[in-house]
Amino acid sequence: MDRNYPRVTVSRKCERFIKGGHIWVYHDEIREIDGSYENGDIVDVLTEKGKYLGSGYINDNSKIRVRIISKNANDRFDEAFYRRRIDYAIDYRLTVMGDDFSSCRLIFGEADSFPGLTVDKFENVLVTQVLSLGAERIKDSLFRGLVESLRERGHKIDAIYERNDVKVRELEGMEQYKGFYPLEGLKTDLSGEVEITENGIRYIVDYVNGQKTGFFLDQKYNRRAVKKIAKGKRVLDCFTHTGAFALNAATVAEHVTAVDISQTAIDMAKRNAALNGFTNIDFVTANVFELLTQAQDEHRQDWDMIILDPPAFTKSRSTMRSAQRGYKEINLKAMKLLPRGGYLATCSCSHFMPDSQFRKMLFSAAADANVSLRQIECRQQSADHPILWGVEETDYLKFYIFQVV
Repeated sequence: MDRNYPRVTVSRKCERFIKGGHIWVYHDEIREIDGSYENGDIVDVLTEKGKYLGSGYINDNSKIRVRIISKNANDRFDEAFYRRRIDYAIDYRLTVMGDDFSSCRLIFGEADSFPGLTVDKFENVLVTQVLSLGAERIKDSLFRGLVESLRERGHKIDAIYERNDVKVRELEGMEQYKGFYPLEGLKTDLSGEVEITENGIRYIVDYVNGQKTGFFLDQKYNRRAVKKIAKGKRVLDCFTHTGAFALNAATVAEHVTAVDISQTAIDMAKRNAALNGFTNIDFVTANVFELLTQAQDEHRQDWDMIILDPPAFTKSRSTMRSAQRGYKEINLKAMKLLPRGGYLATCSCSHFMPDSQFRKMLFSAAADANVSLRQIECRQQSADHPILWGVEETDYLKFYIFQVV
């Protein structure tokens, strides 16, 4: 078929990158652009020999100059194309999530061939984040398609809320904002909170003011794994956020102490604990590093299980070393605080910290603590956040459970 899109010729390095599965073209890998375009338009990406590699959104404002959405030269980028993609994504979640479909990630950006688009489903509310200009320009069609596809599969949606209040949008030449999306038939006057159930535990999700889209769905089954180990134990949950790990542990633990530096997060965690009627849990607003240091200085051994679920200590390769020091510090302190035979659940949610580096850090911390780690489980994110091989950014969550011996 005839191609009427502007043509972007890329380097041999980028050609290998794309053939290896990736879907980004960085600005310094472009050799030539033939044709006029506006930012957010679709362009064809070609090798230096003129061979077709894919088509994607171009944006001169971004270091990621082109985000490829298709590697099929026969695709027509009309409403039917995007609707097929939406149907694929939803049907995949229905298959892999089963009974957990009520609250899950419906669209995981590049892993679903929707670069820069995140959609989380919290019962009857969709919370979206659009981080690429190409997706921004067609979001009305995408949002309509999502609602229609879900409705056809028996899932009613009451509202769509946009969490476009992230700085990375400015790098794409877009403004920051948040608010209900005014789609016909949907509500724009909801409270901003919704109740969900995960692993049998009820939570209030504040999708207006909570971090990112309001709740971290990717740890769903890792929380279940922690619950299995926590039975009868005294548990310390560090960086508890809104209490998800703590509450899973509290269903079977003797007692749980949940810690976070954010009072807002602690207040929500308390609400969630009360919602479920837990009485074997207390909450502490504190800096986790300082709390672990104080406990170590006081030679306390109050806990026989510690959970470390920190925020991403690094969001770029340039800060990897300092992030690694932070990860090591909290893990070393936790290992020293645990009695021999105690249990440690630890994770990293930064894709800039590859699994090999995370394991190396844990091994070093164990050596410094003079303990050995008996691995129980090695896990990643839940399947509604699929890992697309060749796109390393989709492979970000490392989660381990050890016995410290």
